[in-house]
Amino acid sequence: MTSSLQDPDLPLRNDIRLLGRLLGDVIRASEGAGVFDTIETVRRTAVRFRRDGNATDGRALEKRLKLLAADETNSVVRAFTYYLHLANIAEDRDQNRRRRATLLQQDAPARGSLQDAVTQLRAAGIGNARMRQLLDETLISPVLTAHPTEVQRKSTLDVHKEIAHLLQERDDPRTTDESFEQTLALLGRITTLWQTRMLRNSRLTVADEIENALSYYRSTFLPVIPQLYGHLSRLLGREPADPFGPHPTPLKSFLRMGSWIGGDRDGNPNVDAETLNLALLRQSTTAFEYYLDETHALGAELSLSALLTPASQALTALAEQGGDLSEHRRDEPYRRALVGIYARLAASARVLTGRGLARREAPPAQPYAEPAEFAADLAVIADSLNGHHASPIARLRLSALRQAVDVFGFHLATIDLRQSSDVHERTVAELFARAGAEADYASLDEAARIELLRRELKEVRPLVSPWLRYSEETTRELEIFRAAASARQRLGAQAVHHAIVSHTETVSDLLEVLVLQQETGLIAPGGGSTSGHVPADGEGLMVVPLFETIPDLANGPAIMAQFLDLPEVKARVRHAQRGVQEVMLGYSDSNKDGGFLTSNWSLYQAERALVEVFRARKVRLRLFHGRGGTVGRGGGSSFDAILAQPPGTVAGQIRLTEQGEVIQSKYKDADIGRWHLELLTAATLEASLADHTESASAEDALFASYGQTMDRLSATAMRSYRALVYETPGFADYFFASTPISEIAGLNIGSRPASRKSTGRIEDLRAIPWGFSWGQCRLLLPGWYGMGAAIDDYLRHGEGTKRQRIEHLQAMARDWPFFRTLLSNMEMVLAKTDLVIASRYAQLVPDTALRKRIFGAISDEWKRTMSALKLITGQRQLLADNPSLARSIRDRIAYIDPLNHVQIELIRRYRATLGKAGRAKADPAGRTQNGIHLTINGIAAGLRNTG
Repeated sequence: MTSSLQDPDLPLRNDIRLLGRLLGDVIRASEGAGVFDTIETVRRTAVRFRRDGNATDGRALEKRLKLLAADETNSVVRAFTYYLHLANIAEDRDQNRRRRATLLQQDAPARGSLQDAVTQLRAAGIGNARMRQLLDETLISPVLTAHPTEVQRKSTLDVHKEIAHLLQERDDPRTTDESFEQTLALLGRITTLWQTRMLRNSRLTVADEIENALSYYRSTFLPVIPQLYGHLSRLLGREPADPFGPHPTPLKSFLRMGSWIGGDRDGNPNVDAETLNLALLRQSTTAFEYYLDETHALGAELSLSALLTPASQALTALAEQGGDLSEHRRDEPYRRALVGIYARLAASARVLTGRGLARREAPPAQPYAEPAEFAADLAVIADSLNGHHASPIARLRLSALRQAVDVFGFHLATIDLRQSSDVHERTVAELFARAGAEADYASLDEAARIELLRRELKEVRPLVSPWLRYSEETTRELEIFRAAASARQRLGAQAVHHAIVSHTETVSDLLEVLVLQQETGLIAPGGGSTSGHVPADGEGLMVVPLFETIPDLANGPAIMAQFLDLPEVKARVRHAQRGVQEVMLGYSDSNKDGGFLTSNWSLYQAERALVEVFRARKVRLRLFHGRGGTVGRGGGSSFDAILAQPPGTVAGQIRLTEQGEVIQSKYKDADIGRWHLELLTAATLEASLADHTESASAEDALFASYGQTMDRLSATAMRSYRALVYETPGFADYFFASTPISEIAGLNIGSRPASRKSTGRIEDLRAIPWGFSWGQCRLLLPGWYGMGAAIDDYLRHGEGTKRQRIEHLQAMARDWPFFRTLLSNMEMVLAKTDLVIASRYAQLVPDTALRKRIFGAISDEWKRTMSALKLITGQRQLLADNPSLARSIRDRIAYIDPLNHVQIELIRRYRATLGKAGRAKADPAGRTQNGIHLTINGIAAGLRNTG
């Protein structure tokens, strides 16, 4: 114990050593001593090379890896990959251990915890009542997407969870025999891992993606979110001082889950009305299974006898209506009431899912019409317990179940629809043409389109005719909107609530979706009329623009001002949307379009401008942040990112995407998931309840002081980035040759294609595989390129002396959360960047002149960026102020290096044999391609936030 207190890293190192030793034992037993010795030789050489930087070791490592036979290669790759998987598990467990140790220090709550947030707000003069008032108006929603950067199979992730659980148990005191048994259990799990196929044999379907996402609800969201509500309720003083006092009603739901899986059609031809219905069915089934299990468990727990304690009149009536005729429970009114509740739940599940989900026999019963009826019955039980000195019993399970019903309803999570604006445009154009309303909608200018669409919204006659046949695309679009309308009638308005319009460039892009909703029963006919028609509360889907590219971000505030000023939109926002309008901001495409610095600055400016647009119109702004795993796609700390938002952009309203491997990293474990949800909630509370007058004034002063400098830096950075990516002849050829992008496209990691079009152009490549590829070759270019050129230009040509310019940049980093967070994220990316490894990938480019020219430009910019960062921060070493992250990266790099070397060699072999022979002849057994895919898995696991 003493040594671990003196060395806080010791428990983690011990866990990693144990897992590494057990993995070695498994490999020796499964593959033989020869393979184990080869792996150990590679490991020791790689560690020595990273530690000493000896060129001889580097050459020896490269040579040894080149000489590996195919079977040896795959064994080496699997060994290093699984070691990195196990190291990740140990690190996650260590983070939980450290957070718990911090929480135990009552006088110093962990930064980012709810306790810390509430403490800080109270110190600022904000009381519990004000915090509760904010929560009543708040929506915080992590939205799970199926964007393909998760390369691990669910089978291996399930084993990871078991290993994590066993590691957690090791912290408890154990006898010698118990420790031995636990080590054997770990050995068994690691053996299972080694003997389980690492890669998928076939591409994921949308159905697979739905099931994968639901596993996180069962393990994390369903049990953990009610716990978080309970914790916050206690912090805000809603619990009575007397534990036998009345237990409070559930907090109004402010933290709710969202999903794109099954409804995101943008560029994914595999998503349609059928997948939406499947997602809704499986979500509802998962919710009912949870409620049925918890209700059954409640029945076992609430064995209270009326012979010993009275029950309320309402509870007695509920028991009499329950249909339980058993003599054994005649004096147990709570159990009898729960038999009836269980029966009604089972009947509801049968109606809404078409399946019998009850795990025990239940009497015939009337289904619940809505979740509120189920909640009301649970409230009867709670009130009776509260009224008869049994409040502690309500806290055992009932309180969490009541909160879960309020949060998850019968739909579990809100599914968003998403489609590209050009698809909506083609659909509306066909409807107008077939109805004879407008022969050539596409040729109209924007003003004419708006006029036509507004006129259509005032019509009560249908535009769509059941007697006409439409194109396949139009039919698919109409069907998915109709499916959404049907789902809302069955499961409630929260089941499908948003229609996100990708590539929003005009107001007509948004009005088109309103017309499609009117034609499919989502909004009432004539909803655009101003002659007394008032949209009903909750009517229709909220149309959400997605501004993605740099020009779209710049134009977004003006588009929203024009949209919100339309009378029919004003009425819809006021009545149907309760005064809230959402705007989604795209991090991935803006980065791919303009580079790291310009993307971040454009997003920041767009947010500031949107706040002013919405404030002037007295509409509440909800920003939906389309963040990804990498820094280049908006990744990094969500907590820091929220607190660095401009004042007024949070205000109790925030949604953000959780994508790819970030989902499993954050939510595969209940404890880790609880912490990330707590971080999100705490940051939202702090950002929303800060003194807006004071913080807005301070932000305006910072913007006035540093905005012009950022404008200049952004312009230079974007020129530098676009000059490389879009204006350098042959850059696309360099990218496709020097990264494993082609091989990544062959991985079975998602239902969505890697490119929008098969053109080989950077413009048509999706932002996700773009960033993922740069991570694999250890350049992570989207997270830093252009910054060095921007700083260098400013230091050469900015106002004042060079010393004044340096001090100005240093003041920006010290005083401005936006700039400080930007530099912090970039620093983390640079710590994972390795130009020596990247130069080896560059050797895959057959054109020597092209290779030297482009890699030389990248190398020069890296040097400029490193120099600029060190100059501004004053740090000689990257991550000097974050030693735990620096240690984590340092320790794992030696295990990633061999995977990079093997990947390069396998790509070279594979591409050399392709020629005109075709893939099947080049790699008849698929071993080489399989080896490449294994290395992709391992490198992604080692770098972690790579998607």
